[in-house]
Amino acid sequence: MTKQAAITVQRKDFPGEQFFVVFVIKPEDYACGGSVPSSIHGNVNRTWNLQRTKNLQVMIVPSIKKSVYVQAMFFSFLSFLSFYLGSVVVAFVHYIRVRRKASAGRLSPEDGSGIMTSSHPITAGTPEGSSYGAIDESSSSGGRQLSSPERRPPAGSDTDSSVEEESDFDTMPEIESDKNVIRTKVFLYLSDLSRKDRRIVSKKYKIYFWNIITIAVFYALPVIQLVITYQTVVNVTGNQDICYYNFLCAHPLGVLSAFNNILSNVGHMLLGFLFLLIVLRRDILHRRAMEMKDIYTLDYGIPKHFGLFYAMGIALMMEGVLSACYHVCPNYSNFQFDTSFMYMIAGLCMLKLYQTRHPDINASAYSAYASFAVVICLAVLGVVFGKNDMWFWVIFSMIHVLASLALSTQIYYMGRFKIDGPDSDLGIFRRVAMVLYTDCIQQCSRPMYMDRMVLLIVGNLVNWSFAIFGLVYRPRDFASYILGIFICNLLLYLAFYIIMKLRSSEKLLPIPLFCIVATAVVWAAALYFFFQTLSSWEETPAESREKNRPCILLGFFDDHDVWHFLSAAALFFSFLVLLTLDDDLDVVRRDKIPVF
Repeated sequence: MTKQAAITVQRKDFPGEQFFVVFVIKPEDYACGGSVPSSIHGNVNRTWNLQRTKNLQVMIVPSIKKSVYVQAMFFSFLSFLSFYLGSVVVAFVHYIRVRRKASAGRLSPEDGSGIMTSSHPITAGTPEGSSYGAIDESSSSGGRQLSSPERRPPAGSDTDSSVEEESDFDTMPEIESDKNVIRTKVFLYLSDLSRKDRRIVSKKYKIYFWNIITIAVFYALPVIQLVITYQTVVNVTGNQDICYYNFLCAHPLGVLSAFNNILSNVGHMLLGFLFLLIVLRRDILHRRAMEMKDIYTLDYGIPKHFGLFYAMGIALMMEGVLSACYHVCPNYSNFQFDTSFMYMIAGLCMLKLYQTRHPDINASAYSAYASFAVVICLAVLGVVFGKNDMWFWVIFSMIHVLASLALSTQIYYMGRFKIDGPDSDLGIFRRVAMVLYTDCIQQCSRPMYMDRMVLLIVGNLVNWSFAIFGLVYRPRDFASYILGIFICNLLLYLAFYIIMKLRSSEKLLPIPLFCIVATAVVWAAALYFFFQTLSSWEETPAESREKNRPCILLGFFDDHDVWHFLSAAALFFSFLVLLTLDDDLDVVRRDKIPVF
């Protein structure tokens, strides 16, 4: 210790209810973060300061009672079970409204045209009076076969074992030609990008769910074993310099030294499970509508694919599990447990937001999770080498900028940008020169896809600013630095999506509007408590103890525990925003829904 420290003495360890408190003064300040002793610099003729004097004040106070533990547990569970009650109330109100509409006769669609004829998905998506990108019926028969009602597979056959590969449907040259024309249209509508067989698309998105379960199992089991070993070493040796707790608010229970830091993660697991139930309810209702061949489900609104939502719910639950594991013994060796699934949550949210209006061209689960694995590897390397290694920051900044440019290119051209040379290697450079000339010189006054260009310019400026900031200041907490990059990109894309939605004269219904407001308020409060540093494994144990603070909630939870509570609620509301944001489009034909 330097200025302050705390230790909890448990009665069970002292049957005689007597103990001694012994203070040992270190001969050097180096162990507590002071200057390096002269002996390390090679000066062996140093003189020992035998007159080191310290003034100490010792306070022995009784620990909290068992009733406080019970009260804290009830508070934790009841706080989040209230979300379940609210969800039941909302579902019941929605059920009553649907029943009333059914008894009064369903409302007509917005355009009043009744049943939509979806056998012309390409031409339907072309603005009136314009033939740009329009395809004649005879040249797009393959696309019509996939979207026309009379050619659809039987309803409810999403998991039909006879359908195994997307290539069975999407390898014909005509289909590929249609893609190149459709996705380069100036005005795109949802009917242009929802042409693939829905069974295949749903199956692709379900891979996200099964893969994240596999990742969670293989990731969590070694983590649990490791933290149990850490906690056992602390209990056997009594060395409390191994784990960086907030000792002024660390309440033990059984073998756990800081039970409050673990209990506060219950919100992630409860709200993650609740989100899975909400998604499951929507999935069941959607399947029933498909079985009834409901025209609104077949040809109206955003195509419903729930695989990414299920993956998000599992990720939220796993964030709670791994955060609890990290707080069993917070230290330098297991920091990544607390942030790994946060990267995945942010990435999955961005993928889901993009998939909403681009259901046919989203990334595969394998490439997405491989990208998350690369990010986690970079996070580990950043903590190991990022403190003093300038070359690491140079290489990381270059990777960050190049990755931003590559992703921007794919988003701008809807995945249809390729630099393959038809003749030889020189064809690649010819293609690049042609693209730069047509899109950067000829179109410099007004880009072909203005809205996408504005988003990508702002996004690249934000990411380049992060890269320059990291290169100049080299922040010590590299894991939080990468997480900040993910969160800023997610917020930027969500803001762009909402702005474009309002620009397109679409509505924000009361539930998504409430979720947006709740998300902003709860995130603001959560971030306030997140930046209240209570310990730091980047410093010596003595320096970490200087940051310790007393409990602030119920005499049991500290600032970081409050961050756990609020961040769980904020993530839950964020997921609900993505789930309900486009509910207003359920009665709008897909050839009337713009893509942005």
